[in-house]
Amino acid sequence: MDKPITKAIFPAAGLGTRFLPATKASPKEMMPLVDKPLIQYVVEEAVSSGIEQVILVTGRGKRAIEDHFDVAFELEEDLKAKGKHKLLSEVQRIANMVTFCYIRQKKALGLGHAVLTAKRLIGDDPFAVLLGDDIIDAKVPALKQMMDVYQRYPATILAIQKVPKAQTKNYGIIGGRKIEEGVYHVTDLIEKPSPEEAPSNLAIIGRYILTPEIFDALERTPPGKGGEIQLTDGLRLLMKKRPIYAYEFQGVRHDAGDKLGFLKATVAFGLKNQEFGEEFREYLKKLKL
Repeated sequence: MDKPITKAIFPAAGLGTRFLPATKASPKEMMPLVDKPLIQYVVEEAVSSGIEQVILVTGRGKRAIEDHFDVAFELEEDLKAKGKHKLLSEVQRIANMVTFCYIRQKKALGLGHAVLTAKRLIGDDPFAVLLGDDIIDAKVPALKQMMDVYQRYPATILAIQKVPKAQTKNYGIIGGRKIEEGVYHVTDLIEKPSPEEAPSNLAIIGRYILTPEIFDALERTPPGKGGEIQLTDGLRLLMKKRPIYAYEFQGVRHDAGDKLGFLKATVAFGLKNQEFGEEFREYLKKLKL
């Protein structure tokens, strides 16, 4: 397992039902968090971590994602003609920061199925999976932290964080043995258990480092509720043959796929904005809460 991790899968074929009606015609991944779409934050995290090839698993109605990361000739010419060189530079950077590949998931049949869709593009390499609605604000990118753990434990690595016991029903939850600060050897994986069934309060967050053995496991994973193939179920099969580790990353995670989480992320990133953060802070102080 001495191959570097240079490829990342971004599953983006979901229907975005938690944000309807806003996502009826617009991809959830393109919802703006201050001045950038959600998925751009996560792509930038991947690039900052050393990812060289981004594989976007999309579906019908997701063309806006592809257009965002493509060259926009007319827009660039207009910005150039108007002397808006700073905006021009930013637009060009978006299109050139990494190599993009696109593959369609014809039906949204679960995260495991989305990962399996990209099998031929991954080959025999270890790779990352990043979910576009988990925004992690960290000094060292969360994926880079996981890659550092991978250097010590070259196997599947799951990002985890502690959640209130009452919220375990919303996450995949691990059971595990702590082997060093922040690192666990996973002994159990349960998808969305009740608080009574949960082996811990350590929840899997939308960052994974996976080895190519996961594809065989996913191909043997039977569909669950709604005909979906869950990545957690595939990982349970893989765990019978290979060790799996979990890492409690350093940083603040925002669940931007949830309406309230999206609002909280907007406030947090708005306050950090160099252009208007202080003015926004003063505005919030004046609100009658």
